[in-house]
Amino acid sequence: MAEVVQSGGGHKKKGVIRKNRVGVRLDMTPMVDVAFLLLTFFMLATTLLTPQVMEISLPPDSKIPVQIAESNLLTLRVRKDQTVFWNIGNEPPQKIAQKEVSRVMKEWLTKNPKISTLIKIDKDSRYQTLVDMVDDLNVTQGQLHQTEKRFSLVAMDEKDYALIGSL
Repeated sequence: MAEVVQSGGGHKKKGVIRKNRVGVRLDMTPMVDVAFLLLTFFMLATTLLTPQVMEISLPPDSKIPVQIAESNLLTLRVRKDQTVFWNIGNEPPQKIAQKEVSRVMKEWLTKNPKISTLIKIDKDSRYQTLVDMVDDLNVTQGQLHQTEKRFSLVAMDEKDYALIGSL
């Protein structure tokens, strides 16, 4: 990698003996190889890493209310303790396990393809729960070949807490 080049003895000049400088030659080839190897690795690693994003379509104007028939509205409520409740329209909410949410969605989407899903979630709930529910909804709608994906995300209000608080 490195070598020291030495020449013969010193030079004599008017009674003073001067030593020759020692020449050092560094071989930079291994360092350049490592630099290009790291550069290639990071270039490939960053191009192969795709960011995971969720596409959310927002309505054009939030001030215009959207009218939906109650029979076409599936409401999912998630409490802080990850307990999930569902209902259609004005029916009383029913408690279900989180694993059963996709089954309920699939059942109602096959019965009524025009159904819209409203996910109401507690502000203190885990974010992963919301992501899982939206993923389940997208998968279910994809399995049923629905091109229009209708769902809304809303924070739970006092009426929701009163409705499912004692269940």
